Amino acid sequence: MTQLEWVGSIRFMTRGLFLFILTVLGSGIVQATATSAPTLTGKDGAPMALIPEGPFHMGVPHAARDGGMDERPNHEVFINNFYMDIYEVTNGRYLQFVTETGHRVPQHPTDASKGLWKGNMMPESVTDLPVINVDWFDSDAYCRWAGKRLPTEAEWEKAAKGQNDWRFAWGDVEPTTEHANFNQVAWRGEATLVQVGMYEKGKSPYGIYDVAGNVWEWVLDWYQVDYYSHSPTHNPQGPESGKYKALRSSGWQGETPQMRVFTRIKSLPTDRNNSTGFRCAQDVPPTTKP
Repeated sequence: MTQLEWVGSIRFMTRGLFLFILTVLGSGIVQATATSAPTLTGKDGAPMALIPEGPFHMGVPHAARDGGMDERPNHEVFINNFYMDIYEVTNGRYLQFVTETGHRVPQHPTDASKGLWKGNMMPESVTDLPVINVDWFDSDAYCRWAGKRLPTEAEWEKAAKGQNDWRFAWGDVEPTTEHANFNQVAWRGEATLVQVGMYEKGKSPYGIYDVAGNVWEWVLDWYQVDYYSHSPTHNPQGPESGKYKALRSSGWQGETPQMRVFTRIKSLPTDRNNSTGFRCAQDVPPTTKP
């Protein structure tokens, strides 16, 4: 073999080894991408997670002995693909909305001490805390501005627990201070709330944070006490009308029973208080293939 042939042979083998390594690494990269949950970011810059389509059990788990009558019966619901905000909407993001639209600032209707904003100004220290003192209409307006919408009750619950028939977003283990911000006796100003996304142990199977504690969350649906007994099996939107809207998640003052992922309460859509906020959802864009 001449020197030129020898060099050519080495180059050929080196190139083959390089292509083999590239193929192996490439297939690993493709596989990792395929199994990772796609994320989406709306106009407000809030990261969103894909909640894959499929059925799940909604309401009080079959094995549980607790739960209210409005949380029964346990029933299977099929939900289409959708995106959900990973975090509750923060004051910082809400400030952008207020600045661009001139919408009213989030203030308690009767007691200024039960708020986070100072008049029309938002202190920098509350930027990453969940916004409070917003009613259903404020929340709906924000989501529409961001190109999103409020999630339905069914979407919220699926995003919070996945296909698992659990009592809590993380399983059947009762909550601790490592799971959520809850069980507080009184309002202590901004120290009452915690920055969104702090509780790794409390996040849902889809990576959604603070689905228990911190603040209650408005959802799209009108509230009806017996809705579960006759709700549609596919993508339920709630009753067509009503007096109250539904709230999910539980707030900073919630005790252990309210931390259950199937807990639902009612509130007048015009109610604003220091324990209620929201997060947004979004349909999968037609051009997106989950």
